[in-house]
Amino acid sequence: MNLDFFRNRATVRVFSDREVPDSLVCEIIEAAAHAPNTGNMQLYSVVVTKSEEGRQKLAPLHFNQPAATGAPVLLTVCADIRRFGKWCDCRQAKTGLYNFGGWLSAITDAAIFAQQIVTAAEANGLGCCYLGTATYNIDGFSEALDLPEGVMPLVGIALGYPAEKEHLVSDRLPMPAIVHFEKFHDYTAEDIDAYYKEKESLAESEIFIAENGKRTLAQVFSEVRYPRDLNEAVGDAALRRMGVRK
Repeated sequence: MNLDFFRNRATVRVFSDREVPDSLVCEIIEAAAHAPNTGNMQLYSVVVTKSEEGRQKLAPLHFNQPAATGAPVLLTVCADIRRFGKWCDCRQAKTGLYNFGGWLSAITDAAIFAQQIVTAAEANGLGCCYLGTATYNIDGFSEALDLPEGVMPLVGIALGYPAEKEHLVSDRLPMPAIVHFEKFHDYTAEDIDAYYKEKESLAESEIFIAENGKRTLAQVFSEVRYPRDLNEAVGDAALRRMGVRK
């Protein structure tokens, strides 16, 4: 297998106006459904939004990102314990999934499924952009898509044919930063310097720092893009949706 397919993949944020046939969308989703999952329960579902009205309704929830407003197809992948629970109800069984452990399984299944969708789509000439904003506004997406109890939006995927042929491959941390043989080896300050040296030296990183009025790239990520209050709000909304917290 040629691993360059994965090494050279890039996120697509600008799409052409070429239509993506329903049949292709369904084929991609069907193929992705063969991904590994917890106990073959397939604790996920996906809402496909193609209509102009539907995409306009979702765009503000995605903060009107260009990828969301310009894509001909928006997918919302959900962690779904409801379907399994309904099956149990109809078969004189009692589901054991309506708890944090069950939701962890569903979130894992949905994440694997989402990535399989992206891989299948890109292998068939389509471009994709993950939209993490699905978890930034759990209540909003739940209302817009009529998601019932037991179904939680996890990630959005903008899908379509790329407007351009060439796309910039994102930087990634070197292998020693993520691979631990036999046992986990904690990071020293010297390790951190080595692992983040290339990312911090990129011209776009310097621009990023200046634009946000910060001194380091880490400050941009931790204080501007993913601050604690945002993460806590997302976590609280997820816990409410799980029924763990009111």
